[in-house]
Amino acid sequence: MTVRNRQRGWTLALVLGLAAIASSIAVTPAHAGAGRGMPPDVPLAYTQECASCHTAYPPGMLPARSWQRVMGRLDKHYGTDASLDAQAVQRIASWLQAHAGTYKRVRAEPPEDRITRSAWFERKHRKIDPSVWKLASVKTAANCAACHTGADRGDFDDEELKYPEGLGAGLRKPWND
Repeated sequence: MTVRNRQRGWTLALVLGLAAIASSIAVTPAHAGAGRGMPPDVPLAYTQECASCHTAYPPGMLPARSWQRVMGRLDKHYGTDASLDAQAVQRIASWLQAHAGTYKRVRAEPPEDRITRSAWFERKHRKIDPSVWKLASVKTAANCAACHTGADRGDFDDEELKYPEGLGAGLRKPWND
């Protein structure tokens, strides 16, 4: 083998190795990097069914096992019968599994598989005055859109927060500093 052929072999190996690394990086954000954001391939069934009752939560907010249990108990979905046909369940469940959170803060399965009971959610919202959750415009911690203007897009950036309707004149900030 000539020196030139060896160099071509090393060059080809290097290019193929870099291509493999680049393709794995391109796939990774759906699982670990994007986190709370909404993946671009949201199934229509998820928008039509799940988001018709509550915020369309980005799948990265819960680990795969939590989503598996949520989808397996739709007849008892947090006190409501949210049953769907088998095809819709399969489509949504597969998408949730493919994009479930795998990064450090969502690895732990929260109590009752509730996003609002996860350690990261409670830590992030610890400064919220308890009276805010009781406002008619908020009602529950699961009503993300009451404060997060981009919740429907999976955008929970603190820079985009709004004050919920019904805050009294004495309570200007919904969080305690």
